[in-house]
Amino acid sequence: MTSHGVVSAIHVAPEAGAPVESRETVTAEADAGLRGDRYFDETGTFAERDGSAITLIEREALDAVEADYDIDLDPGVHRRNVTTEGIALNHLVGERFRVGEAVCVGTELCEPCSYLERHLEREGVREALVHRGGLRARIVEGGAIVIGDAVVRTQSEN
Repeated sequence: MTSHGVVSAIHVAPEAGAPVESRETVTAEADAGLRGDRYFDETGTFAERDGSAITLIEREALDAVEADYDIDLDPGVHRRNVTTEGIALNHLVGERFRVGEAVCVGTELCEPCSYLERHLEREGVREALVHRGGLRARIVEGGAIVIGDAVVRTQSEN
């Protein structure tokens, strides 16, 4: 993978526990989240966790989960907002990067939790996604994110 990739899918859930909705485009708001998503309104399960304004996951990680564990995660069921292709998200912790028009800073790995496994009612999902569950990030500059947009590392946050 390289230092740039592409947005391949966008999902939001309007409230905690609600089914995710696929979007072609979404508006990212600085220090708030994605319009239409549960974390924008601070109603998500992990709303108190700083740096969860946007979550991303690699398409390649989802393919690996299917190959290694025979677990096929349909688009969006992983409950991450943005699915990417071609960029190593784990390398973006502490880094500034652009997703479409939005500028983000990676805050921490989005390790899987027991909530996700219970929500999906699929045993083994948590284990399968360890270290490949994606990235949590702050949005520092808002803007539109559209399927097909570039995901590009821009500079170090430090």
